Amino acid sequence: MKKLFCSAFVSVSLLFSAQKNEQPTSKMEWFQDAKLGIFIHWGIYSVNGISESWAFFNNYINHDNYMKQLDGFTASNYQPETWAELIKNSGAKYSVITTRHHDGVSLWDSKADKAITTLRDSKAKKDVLKPFVSALKKTGLKTGLYYSLPDWSHDNYDVATRTKKRYDITKEPQRWNNFVKYYQDQLNELSQQYQPDLIWFDGDWEHTFEDWKAPQTLTNLRKFNKDIIINSRLNQHGDYATPEQGVPVVAPDDEYWELCYTMNDSWGYQPFDTHYKTPNMIVRTLADVISMGGNLLIDIGPKADGTIVKEQLDVLENLGRWTKKYPEAVYGTRRGLDSKNYLGKSAFSKDGKKLFLYLDRNKEHLSLHGLQTEVLSLKMLNDNTAKLNFKTDKKGNLDIDITNANYDQDVSVIELSFKEKPKFVEPTLESNFDFNQIINSKNTKQGVYRLAEEVSKTKNIGLFQKYGFTEDGQDMNIKTQNSEIKKWLSKHAEAFYNTGDSLPSGHYDGLTTLSKDRQTLYLFVDGKPNGPIAIKGLKNQISRVRIVGEGSVINHQVFNKLYWSKIPGIVYIDIPEDRLDNNLTVIAVLLDKPVELFRENISVVDSNL
Repeated sequence: MKKLFCSAFVSVSLLFSAQKNEQPTSKMEWFQDAKLGIFIHWGIYSVNGISESWAFFNNYINHDNYMKQLDGFTASNYQPETWAELIKNSGAKYSVITTRHHDGVSLWDSKADKAITTLRDSKAKKDVLKPFVSALKKTGLKTGLYYSLPDWSHDNYDVATRTKKRYDITKEPQRWNNFVKYYQDQLNELSQQYQPDLIWFDGDWEHTFEDWKAPQTLTNLRKFNKDIIINSRLNQHGDYATPEQGVPVVAPDDEYWELCYTMNDSWGYQPFDTHYKTPNMIVRTLADVISMGGNLLIDIGPKADGTIVKEQLDVLENLGRWTKKYPEAVYGTRRGLDSKNYLGKSAFSKDGKKLFLYLDRNKEHLSLHGLQTEVLSLKMLNDNTAKLNFKTDKKGNLDIDITNANYDQDVSVIELSFKEKPKFVEPTLESNFDFNQIINSKNTKQGVYRLAEEVSKTKNIGLFQKYGFTEDGQDMNIKTQNSEIKKWLSKHAEAFYNTGDSLPSGHYDGLTTLSKDRQTLYLFVDGKPNGPIAIKGLKNQISRVRIVGEGSVINHQVFNKLYWSKIPGIVYIDIPEDRLDNNLTVIAVLLDKPVELFRENISVVDSNL
């Protein structure tokens, strides 16, 4: 009897455990499949075009003058149905709108104690949230509601600005409890009236999980929707992680995560912030995020009248173009290959039987390594003219040759199909580097690429000197029957003379090597880039960028580098098309000091100075 009881107890426990593990997976499935969402920061801060809430918190403007923007918030050209259609046509599967930011202005008709609302207190005299959520649901998109835990305008909240506190919650606990009731009442209103699929918290850093009475908050939310998805900004209690602004260099450990990202450097509408990323950059960022198994929540900031600026509309339109062209390579995909198996972006289908390779350069040749499963078919999606030939050797190296392809303007996609989920192992490093065989190769492009591979992986700085290299590429004692390879080596000799090692994976989609003093970074660019090449996680200042072997100094830009944040931005380098080398282009990036890299997890931004 005792044994039977134990068995039954174990069975029930295992069943409960299985259900517990299964439930998050099932409720998170739509989110994990979605891949693209649209964030909307809309509030009175769009009137003057200043930083949302932080403008008065940081004392850039006093609170009274900040709140005068209520008189200019008209929503006079607000068309929520048009917004919903724009979002749907962008290819997004959900949207998250700021229902109340830290400034305390609620976009709906909140009845909570001392609530400031657009209906009662702004010139618009409208509940602007209700029609948008209604339009969103009609389109079939999932509804996400952003909600700020702090309210820097509320009398019962302890913090007023960066330099001013109203009271100490340990000395006035009832006043704090009144605030907790206020914010929980607002969440109850949002849950009851709008039935959100997702709650996007923010501002949790100002208090502890216990101070916020978070367990009670979570219980209340789940009473309205047992499958409600909650982000991690309730003191790390939530369903998914939310890295902010910085595209991760390495894939986050979290199974579910979402990068929230601006098109320029601002969340809300700011007319003087013209530092917009191009539509090409945003599509490539989406492919990057997909390859790491995450979602991209890209932000728009409408004007006070409800209109959306052209730069943002252009990004949404191009996202729609790309996601409509490659839906199977976007929705329902899962994290792709390790860089040891493929030096580029990739993702698997949900069943694992298809592998998608994302190409942001027009390449004629690709290589995968460590493949242990037979490829059934291989094709370039949405391109009937492309011809792809492939072969696999006994070591699991898959070589793909591409001809006659109509490459996408941003990111092309190649699909590999398998009978079962393919097995990849860590590839065996080639130990028998035969320099003479390579320089006599009949295929110049593959020959010089193989040389670049060797210099990028060797720890032996100066390895190539013994093969007759000179620093300036002149008077080199190299004998080869392929004169094109010799010309290429002479032109790019500096990238092989006293160089070696490379950047770790994730920083650049291609081969790299470093000078002996580690202050010059060499980037090998194979194929024709569809836009500027990108470097992630580079802490250094860049002195200049030039094309190796022909002297041209070229431009670079840094995006999403916030001056008060330790997270580096992304470096984008434009290479003029007429300066690309026919075989393999080499770019030299001169740094201010030996290379320093950022490879940490990108976290929540808890301070906007």
